[in-house]
Amino acid sequence: MHSGPKQLRLKIKDKSILKIGGAFDAMSAKLIEINDFDAVWAGSFAISATHAVPDASIMTMTEFLQVAKNMVDSCNIPIIADCDTGFGGPSNVSHLVKQYEQAGVAGISIEDKIFPKQNSLLENGKHKLLNEKDFVAKIIAAKESKSNQDFMIIARTEALIAGLGVQEAIKRANAYEIAGADAILIHSKNNTPHEIFEFCDNWKGSIPLVVVPTSYGGVKINELVSHKIKMVIYANQSLRIAHKSMSRLLKKLKDAESLDEVDEELSSMEEIFDLQKMFEIHSQEKDIEEKLKNMGYIN
Repeated sequence: MHSGPKQLRLKIKDKSILKIGGAFDAMSAKLIEINDFDAVWAGSFAISATHAVPDASIMTMTEFLQVAKNMVDSCNIPIIADCDTGFGGPSNVSHLVKQYEQAGVAGISIEDKIFPKQNSLLENGKHKLLNEKDFVAKIIAAKESKSNQDFMIIARTEALIAGLGVQEAIKRANAYEIAGADAILIHSKNNTPHEIFEFCDNWKGSIPLVVVPTSYGGVKINELVSHKIKMVIYANQSLRIAHKSMSRLLKKLKDAESLDEVDEELSSMEEIFDLQKMFEIHSQEKDIEEKLKNMGYIN
């Protein structure tokens, strides 16, 4: 089995497009792996939500890193960590690259907003961008800090989110590629992919393009491929279904006289045991017991 960074590089090379599932903890990451996604997106919005705090640069790097590390420890597919604005300036970015690389993460994404940032899809949110030079400095710091050259630095430009237009997005993407970014994430909050496709068709860069089609959910995979997009991230759907399902269950459970009255479809205990590899532990214990018998420790 290749390392996370190497796996991710090979998949980008071998596949027309990678499907990446958004996770918020080790269990959701494992379910993404079980359902045959190519990689996991450790999204800051989803992780912040599970801590019941705003997606507004509230949590620390250490807190996000621990969640990503839990995913790495639980999964055999690559983990890509959403690191917002990089938790500070170039020195902070240098530190985070070293820490995430050591944790086994396949790559990180940093965006060109100012700190503290707000979620890109927040209605009436503030989406001021860092000046190009200062974000280029972060990309340079990230590139120079990695020891594994397969570790990916994904530069996310929020130019379209900020309403600055496609030409500004292209200008920034060019600068970020020159600075050493390994991929460009181009983000939009429009309900169609038109400006994303305009960017893709006019950008002449050579590194992979990444999109997050949360707001333009009608876009088809073959359309993304035809516009040279190599990675699609389904960033928050697992969080939102978990929130909706748990909320519905708990509302019914509170007023129920018995569990049997709650007409929700639940995973079986055996399915959860399987996720936890409880059956493997039981088998391992029997194997160890047999070896102890053979060694004379058990009659």
